[in-house]
Amino acid sequence: MQQMHMKRRNRWLEEYIGRTFAVICGWLIILITVTMIIFLAVKGIQSFTDSGLSLSDMLLSAQWDPDGTPPKYGALIFIVGSMLVSLGALLISAPIALALAIFMNFIAPKWFVSLLKPVLELLVGIPSVVYGWLGVTILVPLLREWFGGSGFSLLAGIIVLSLMILPTITSIAADALANVPMAYMEASYGLGSTRWQAISRVIVPAAKAGIATGVVLGLARAFGEALAVQMVIGNTMKLPSGLDSPTATLTSILTMDMANTINGTPWNNALWTLALILLLISFFFIAVIRLVGPRKER
Repeated sequence: MQQMHMKRRNRWLEEYIGRTFAVICGWLIILITVTMIIFLAVKGIQSFTDSGLSLSDMLLSAQWDPDGTPPKYGALIFIVGSMLVSLGALLISAPIALALAIFMNFIAPKWFVSLLKPVLELLVGIPSVVYGWLGVTILVPLLREWFGGSGFSLLAGIIVLSLMILPTITSIAADALANVPMAYMEASYGLGSTRWQAISRVIVPAAKAGIATGVVLGLARAFGEALAVQMVIGNTMKLPSGLDSPTATLTSILTMDMANTINGTPWNNALWTLALILLLISFFFIAVIRLVGPRKER
């Protein structure tokens, strides 16, 4: 009797401790996230409250000269650079990722899929600095030879980023296609469709919500990537005039200037504002994922 009582007591303690620990972890994550957002928001608006900058000057001006007289903190170069390099990478990666996902699910033999999946996982795990270093060592000299100039360019950033986001989009798109019931394919065959017609007109449209989620996640990663892009894009304070033109992004200017400023100065406040802009763009991508992904799959 006493042993049973002890077992019940121990079981109750384990459940109580486990549940308490899980609740604390959950609230701790929420607290840390909210604290970071509040801190970033407070620091980010100091450009307007303390430094006297206007929102239009910050967002619409392409002049970034913190050491000038007077100093200028226009962020348009970095916003445009981030958008162009991210969308360019997406234009290259999304079609290739979808083709790979179709190949893995409906065309490739199982032994090849078992080989391809670890390769994609390996690509996801490669550090950003390795992508950047390979870009500087191999890609930039090739672009310099083909197009002239320094080779550090918007195109170099797009190619490196497209390689980095390709496995993310491929994995999510492959899972989305795999989750479509085989009855869809069989019904399509029953109506006389070829395999390609069944895939392109039935399977892919049925998985479009999951595929769109993968595309947005890839775009979000591309927008937030810093080190690899900074190493190959040239970091020039001007709007790009073409694919072979160097430019800068939000993440690259943050990584370059974060250690060169003093807390509370207008330059430092402007960098916090750029970080806040990056956070707001990330929130936008998260909202898009929640709208186009799970909502349509329910």
